[in-house]
Amino acid sequence: MSFPIEEYVQLETRRQFFTKMGKGLGGVALSSMLANNPLKAAMNLIEGRGALGASHFAPKAKRVIYLFMSGAPSQHDMFDYKPYMKLWHDKDLPDEIRGGQRLTGMTSKQERFPIASSIYDFKQYGESGAWVSELMPHTAKMVDDIAFIKSMWTEAINHDPAITYIQTGRQTPGLPSLGSWISYGLGTENENLPTFVVLNSSWTGRKDAQALFSRLWGSGFLPSEHQGVAFQSQGDPVLYLSNPDGIGQHTRRIMLDGLEDMNKLTYEQVGDPEIHARISQYEMAFNMQTSVPELTDMSQESEETLALYGPDVKTKGTFAYNCLQARRLAERGVRFTQIFHRGWDQHGNLPQDLPNQCKDIDQPCHALITDLKQRGLLDDTLVVWGGEFGRTIYCQGPLTDTTYGRDHHPRCFTMWMAGGGVKGGITYGETDDFGYNITKNPVHIRDLNATILNQLGIQHDRFTVKHQGLDQRITGVDEARIVREILKG
Repeated sequence: MSFPIEEYVQLETRRQFFTKMGKGLGGVALSSMLANNPLKAAMNLIEGRGALGASHFAPKAKRVIYLFMSGAPSQHDMFDYKPYMKLWHDKDLPDEIRGGQRLTGMTSKQERFPIASSIYDFKQYGESGAWVSELMPHTAKMVDDIAFIKSMWTEAINHDPAITYIQTGRQTPGLPSLGSWISYGLGTENENLPTFVVLNSSWTGRKDAQALFSRLWGSGFLPSEHQGVAFQSQGDPVLYLSNPDGIGQHTRRIMLDGLEDMNKLTYEQVGDPEIHARISQYEMAFNMQTSVPELTDMSQESEETLALYGPDVKTKGTFAYNCLQARRLAERGVRFTQIFHRGWDQHGNLPQDLPNQCKDIDQPCHALITDLKQRGLLDDTLVVWGGEFGRTIYCQGPLTDTTYGRDHHPRCFTMWMAGGGVKGGITYGETDDFGYNITKNPVHIRDLNATILNQLGIQHDRFTVKHQGLDQRITGVDEARIVREILKG
């Protein structure tokens, strides 16, 4: 539903209007969006086109599917092959390799830091010759479609600050998430579904996984309509989606129309633009009563497609089910879909837990890329895979012939990207023989977010919002670069 800009102008003077629009709609920085035509920028938001109205330049991707492995996958056992470590197994990590880097409280008191070489076999696959371990046989089949970044790094060493950092651009809570920024900037392609959808997955690895907080998909100081909508795996996909007994659609429509009238009256009295965000959310909820049941009805999917995603695809809430949902959301124009998969925090018992984690996600990831590719969606859908940081080459706790664990390691880890203008079949960045330090082409998490925005046609340093007297942006105030080496020309 749209709200004519004239209604705003009639309610207050020109100066009041721009003051309130600057505060309530996020105060888009004068240097970027509002300087030349503030009225147009405000109207873009109201009409659902996003604050930018259009991308800064021609985008390579229309949408993003972000597969987030919460807990930090072990790059040493999946993608970053270090054969030299077999010679160093159970020997101490050299001081010159550690270089005085910060340790967590979980291993800082260890008497020694014995190297745990991976027990898993690695092979090269595809024309690109990318190394992949036996834990990821399905991912191994699509290495020529994806770009591995082995030189990711971050300053955060503990889970919550690290996840908050990569999701919002800062380690402290309360800022808008990446999906909210994109929703705010580009708006919607489907008025019947949220612009930003979150899918939380079940997992079969370590059971006492780190909690995920809704602020990780929150809108922070941006209008609340841009926060992620979390779909549920039990009951209604979205809370309170169904009408109560005795309430039909016609009655619901009459109720919402009356509620809208009252909200408009309240706006006239207090002038809070969040009231209009609330009206927009009510309208979206009403539209979703039709669109979401159709979205989640898998009966039209072929048996061939279901088999592609694996046996878990028919169980709601699994990673496989959510990957198929993500493809269906992409088809329907949802701008940003984020799938969280927890349980990757293998401080101990890694050989017991990590294979289960990989089994959860390996086939569905391959299926998602394959499915998007077959339907002609991969070219303009950017898929991102990774966690908040990496893991140590040295063992946390007891090291035996059959088991070991790994602590947090923020100074280098592996992520991958596919589709949406990303080159397939490349490996970017290098780490030393111990997988402890980056030796070539470091990529900070700011660079990752700048690259994601770039593929959507957004220049990250021009996409700013005035808040608390500062021009805020998802890539922060430090320099961020676009990783152009992994992008198509």
